[in-house]
Amino acid sequence: MSDLLDLLIPARCASCGAPGAPCCATCQTAWGSLSEITRAPTVGLVPVYALARYADEARRLILAYKERGRRDLAPSLGRALAEALPHLPEQGVAPCLVPVPSRRSASRVRGGPHVQRMAEECAKVLVSKGKPATVAPVLKLEAGVRDAARLTRAERAVNLDGRVSLVPGACPARVILLDDVITTGATAAACARLLDISGIHVSAVVALAAAG
Repeated sequence: MSDLLDLLIPARCASCGAPGAPCCATCQTAWGSLSEITRAPTVGLVPVYALARYADEARRLILAYKERGRRDLAPSLGRALAEALPHLPEQGVAPCLVPVPSRRSASRVRGGPHVQRMAEECAKVLVSKGKPATVAPVLKLEAGVRDAARLTRAERAVNLDGRVSLVPGACPARVILLDDVITTGATAAACARLLDISGIHVSAVVALAAAG
C-alpha cells in the first residue's frame, strides 16, 4: 500500500518541496557533525551536542515533523542522528537512547511521542550497521507541564520542577538523552538530573538542532 501511494502521490521534501523523498539529499545535508553547545542549566551536569542551528532547512524539517504531520521524516532524522552518535567521545559501549518526553496532549496531536519515534529509527540504522543500540522510553512528563514555546528560561525551569518522572522499563546504567531542539537547556537538565539520582548516568545529550 505504501509503494502504491508513493506512485500515486509522490513524496515531496518537507523543506524545499522537491519531489521524490520526505527529505531530499540536498536538505539532508542540513545535519552536520556534532557541535558541543553551552546552556547554563546543563553546565557541569552533562555535555550537550547538536547537529545544526535551529534555522533554515533544519528548522523547516523539524517543524514539519513535529507540527505538520510529516511523520514520514522520522527515518531521515533518525539516520542523521545515527551517523553522528558514533563520533561522541567515549562511546565504546552499545548506546541506549532515552528520548526526551513530550506532553501527553502534544503527543496525541503529533501521532505519538515524536522523539521516541526518531530514536527508534536511529537505533534501527545503528543496528543495521552492526552497532547494537536500544531505546528506553523511561521518562514522562506529569500533568501540569505547560507548552514551553513562549516561556522564559526561569519559567521553563519552574515549569518542569518535579514534573519529570520515571516509568517502569529496562534501562542500563549509562545512556544518551535524545531531543529534537535544545533551547534553554532546562528540559535536558531536568531529565539528566532525574536519571542521575535514579542511578542512571547520562553520558551526553544529543539534539538535532540548537536554538539561539
